[in-house]
Amino acid sequence: MARNTGSVCRMCRREGTKLFLKGEKCFSQKCALAKRPTPPGQHGQARQRKMSEYGTQLREKQKARRAYGMLETQFHRTYLNALKMKGVSGENLLQLLERRLDNVVYRAGLAASRAQARQLVNHGHFLVNGSKVDIPSYITKQGDVITVGASSRDIELFKAAREGSARILPKWLNVNFDELKATVDSLPERSDVDFALQENLIIEYYSR
Repeated sequence: MARNTGSVCRMCRREGTKLFLKGEKCFSQKCALAKRPTPPGQHGQARQRKMSEYGTQLREKQKARRAYGMLETQFHRTYLNALKMKGVSGENLLQLLERRLDNVVYRAGLAASRAQARQLVNHGHFLVNGSKVDIPSYITKQGDVITVGASSRDIELFKAAREGSARILPKWLNVNFDELKATVDSLPERSDVDFALQENLIIEYYSR
């Protein structure tokens, strides 16, 4: 599957906000956005023209898509699924994005970034309710229990995870680091997203 092979820090600078794509570096003073808050490129520091309504909507969609590490077709499919759900479409979209297995692994502190979480899931290191799931886009449900497989517990990454995470954990997840287990206690809410996002602009973009 096609993936971005360039600097992920450039994505944060392009969108003007932290997308937490570089693991612990994003929480330190080494963050590229903290050192260079302007867009990448030789004209990044130049005065920016006023963005059109379409441009604003596009940037918001790109911000969300890049943060969750999704290709356009997959992201658009998630939007269509959000439309079919009851309630506010924008909040439904964010809930589906947060409930992805790779995101749950990341938000639970069992991976340094969503990209790393996606790779770990792909390699079959996680179980959902006791069954191996190697699909990063798998949508978790309330009550699901995500655990690290027995054969994977001695990997250095997971040994370090047992010490806990300094990251603020979302209230909808109950994490037991000793057992390398995360339980989806409830469905995520709008306030649980860990970066600034205007989901209504994404809905407007696709509704054109």
